Amino acid sequence: MSKKVFKLKNKFSPAGDQPRAIAELIDGLKKGFRYQTLLGVTGSGKTFTVANVIAEIGKPTIVIAHNKTLAAQLAAEYREFFPENAVHYFVSYYDYYQPEAYLPVTDTYIEKEAQINEEIDRLRHAATEALLTRRDVIVVASVSCIYNLGAPFEYEKVNLRLGRGRKMSRGDLARALVGIHFKRTNADLSPGLFRAIGNNLEIMPVSERTVLRVEFADEKIARMEKIDPITRRIIREKRMVSLFPAKHFVSDEKQNTFAIESIKTELKERLRELEQLGKILEAERLKRRTNYDLAMIKEIGYCNGIENYSRHFSGRSPGAPPDTLLSYFPRGKDGRPDFLTIIDESHVTVPQLAGMQAGDASRKKTLIEHGFRLPSAADNRPLTLEEFEARVGEVVFTTATPSAYEREKSSRIVEQIIRPTGLVDPEVLIRPIKERGSFPGQVGDFIDEAKRVIKMGNRVIATTLTKKMAEDLAGFLKEEGIKAEYLHSEIETLDRVRILSEFRRGVFDCLVGVNLLREGLDLPEVAFIGILDADKEGFLRSETSLIQIIGRTARNAAGRVVLYADTVTGSIRRAMEETNRRRHLQLEYNKKHGITPKTIEKSVKDITDSIESLRKKTIADIIKLDLTCAGRHTLIAEKKKQMNEAVKELDFETAALLRDEIEALEAFGADEGGISRINRRKGRIK
Repeated sequence: MSKKVFKLKNKFSPAGDQPRAIAELIDGLKKGFRYQTLLGVTGSGKTFTVANVIAEIGKPTIVIAHNKTLAAQLAAEYREFFPENAVHYFVSYYDYYQPEAYLPVTDTYIEKEAQINEEIDRLRHAATEALLTRRDVIVVASVSCIYNLGAPFEYEKVNLRLGRGRKMSRGDLARALVGIHFKRTNADLSPGLFRAIGNNLEIMPVSERTVLRVEFADEKIARMEKIDPITRRIIREKRMVSLFPAKHFVSDEKQNTFAIESIKTELKERLRELEQLGKILEAERLKRRTNYDLAMIKEIGYCNGIENYSRHFSGRSPGAPPDTLLSYFPRGKDGRPDFLTIIDESHVTVPQLAGMQAGDASRKKTLIEHGFRLPSAADNRPLTLEEFEARVGEVVFTTATPSAYEREKSSRIVEQIIRPTGLVDPEVLIRPIKERGSFPGQVGDFIDEAKRVIKMGNRVIATTLTKKMAEDLAGFLKEEGIKAEYLHSEIETLDRVRILSEFRRGVFDCLVGVNLLREGLDLPEVAFIGILDADKEGFLRSETSLIQIIGRTARNAAGRVVLYADTVTGSIRRAMEETNRRRHLQLEYNKKHGITPKTIEKSVKDITDSIESLRKKTIADIIKLDLTCAGRHTLIAEKKKQMNEAVKELDFETAALLRDEIEALEAFGADEGGISRINRRKGRIK
């Protein structure tokens, strides 16, 4: 194992259970354990523990999270731990995605519709480039890492290596750039574009936001400089530069010729099958579509949906698994994966990894049967769980509630129960749902508890089984004099962030939700949680869910949880036993070391602050704008700079808002619609 590849920087030393957990995980990796689990309770510092393991093992690492938001949070944390190393973010690049589908019952074809986030696409390219050029790489990814991406060998093979003094004309380089899917423009540059200025070419690499200026003299590359696209300041001079393709699906002319012939052969066979089945309409549909795609591939080397033909370009046999992000990670001399895999919140992430392929296969099957796609399109798919397992090396699951899968797979389960802060798992009580004698029932008791806790300056949470129940309960609590709001999946993302921020600030005191109050929420102000209808066995009231919900109060020294239940289910019993076990261990540790737990104090800072100030600033800028072309371009350039800075911080909500403002400014003055859009923005902000 290579050493000191990663440089961990942190002002704190491991404490609590962290030193033992770090030592045991490293020992297991050195002994060759394929799977291990870090059973870490909420607030115990699992990410810091894993960072220490990565620093010691020194291998490239992929960290897989179950959603984009958690992945962004983890990427930001790892960047703080490893500021001198390459920490990248790899998630689905769609802002909006409607997959291609066909509904036979209504004879409705739904064309693929997608809005690609260019910034996330750039970050994806930055991740794959880093994996092909260095060892000190950590990629934090969502489950999109198991989807078809294109062969790394081809991606690396066609990258342009430019050196000062190399014999090459401006025209030669322009043609070479087009060959790897760069596009020429006469306007402002963005990743994957280039432009000619005099005898120079200015290129924005697909993974960067800086401009590469290439100067030519006597049919040679005379000078190369990295420059700031806004200020035009020279950042540094370059002797050597590698330009990777602007798309992950790339192939050379020889491969294109082979792929075209292979697609034609498959088309001929499939048309024969459809005609024998009497599916004349389906055969004609498939023939027209495929021939159009072949013409596009032949002319420009690319077509929309080219990934559906990826098997032909890669030469894979039918049914063979596709290349994915995992294919870009290194392998050892023995051909085995030579990288570390961390699966965060594995009790949620593993089921996602396991379930992706089946849903994709069902949709593709319908498209193929009705002549919208060739059978080979089915090979453009995510990996199965078994294929994923075969493509990763050592795996560490991190979770507070390991499922049967993690327990069966792991050679060692390392517990991290003791929190360095001394905070204890909350006291858990059971109270009846129905009114009994003088006892008020679950809603009445919750109101009494909530008022007492709120009076002490803390916040409370209620969890319900349905969205309608959450909305109704929030309304009833307001009538009872409690400032309450509800939160569920139908609320827009930015509104969710705003609601959580206002909750922490004390704008309101009670948050009512369904299943959004589990993994990843950091709410130290919450001192009481009421779990309504806790004895209704199911996904929302399973042992895992109950432990995760209970953990939301583990950052407050006064944390308490009441399970409202008329019967003690198996899930309730197991959740209480595990919580009480963890509570006992922490109390013993605190007593031994003389620790008095204190509620975590964490500043309430989130993207809503920057978004609100950004909105006000943007409108002020527009109002002051002199409406001249120069004035508008100056403001657009400043907005682009702000957007790029937001992306660097993985603050994609702010970046998305800035992108919308840039689009409005670019439309401003060009047509009345642009002015109308800005006026609508003014009206929303007032």
